[in-house]
Amino acid sequence: MTSFDWIAVDRSGADWRTWAMAGDGAVLDQASGQTGPGGAEATLAGLLEPWLDTGPTLVLASGPLDDAALRDAVPVPCSPLDIAPRPVATQGARLALHALPGIRQTAPVDVLQGAAARIAGYLAQNPEFDGILCLPGPSTSWVHVSAREIVSFRGFLSSHLADLLIPQATPDRQGWDDTAFAAALDATLSRPETLAAQLHGLLAEILLHAPAPATSRARASGLLLGAELAATKAYWLGQPVVLIGAAETCAPYHSALGAQGIPPQTVDGDAMTLAGLGAARARLG
Repeated sequence: MTSFDWIAVDRSGADWRTWAMAGDGAVLDQASGQTGPGGAEATLAGLLEPWLDTGPTLVLASGPLDDAALRDAVPVPCSPLDIAPRPVATQGARLALHALPGIRQTAPVDVLQGAAARIAGYLAQNPEFDGILCLPGPSTSWVHVSAREIVSFRGFLSSHLADLLIPQATPDRQGWDDTAFAAALDATLSRPETLAAQLHGLLAEILLHAPAPATSRARASGLLLGAELAATKAYWLGQPVVLIGAAETCAPYHSALGAQGIPPQTVDGDAMTLAGLGAARARLG
């Protein structure tokens, strides 16, 4: 492999993705895996082993690597592009590990654990953006950005709950019922207080009538996302909205917002992560 300058790391729950980066920002190699029995540092060392030399290698992670690191979280309002990576102690000498701290909010209490890099990457490329960044995933965040700062944010577990109710609830667009999704979305967007009853009814229908898995997955996601949109109306109504993430993860949000007359833009989450970590790399010198 061509000699690399640094290594980028993104962690989402138990999932890890790593990239060997050239000095000009080009990706030279990549690897992925899940947290092993040895914990975060052992998992990271195992993933990076083929790239490591005897000397210290600069590694930049997109967020806190453990819950203890959240004590360093930066309060809002804050500028993601001004957040400096913090050094992280390691057992060995081969990793010069740094991580971007999380971002915290007091009222309502909330935390962004790995989104700072993606938000920073988007703002680095779109410095005049003023509006809402939505980062769909198992934990979805709606982030209000103004004057290059995060003003406020709200997190939701809609996708995670859908996966618990109906395994593999995230659509692959081949096992997905658009009609069922749209009807379920409308039901809880107009009456979010019925969410628990609607979900109970869905589970009862699965027991009694065994609808197609694609229909059940779409209905569960639609019911939860409808209630989420009802709760975030102050964020997206009349605002420009940008979705940051993988295309398949953003697809239900794109469809749901489009049905409300809000045509969101979708940008790739990995590209924004690497742009944000690249900006942090430049600040480290």
